[in-house]
Amino acid sequence: MILLGNTLAALAKTLHIVLTVYLWIIILRAFFSWVYIPSLYQAGRLLYRLTEPVLRPVRRLVPPARLGGLDISPIIVGLLIVFLDGVLVNSLALYAHRLLRGVEVSF
Repeated sequence: MILLGNTLAALAKTLHIVLTVYLWIIILRAFFSWVYIPSLYQAGRLLYRLTEPVLRPVRRLVPPARLGGLDISPIIVGLLIVFLDGVLVNSLALYAHRLLRGVEVSF
């Protein structure tokens, strides 16, 4: 159980880092969509390529045309990331903690 508990704890930490980094990538992409900085054009293209596969399906559900041209897909995806981080990562970490303490965990 120690190996499983440590693996789940490491997975929770890694997932938390990945979700946090991706949230910042989305924030930077939104910033670059508002402000044009010629010297950072390549960085903006990279951010677009990293985020568009996730934002496009959300944009289909909530098209910007319905909101007067305002694209809220980065906000929705950001909230989903925060939700996943709060629920999934915390659940994994709690389960790992209980495994490492020897507390019986039931589903």
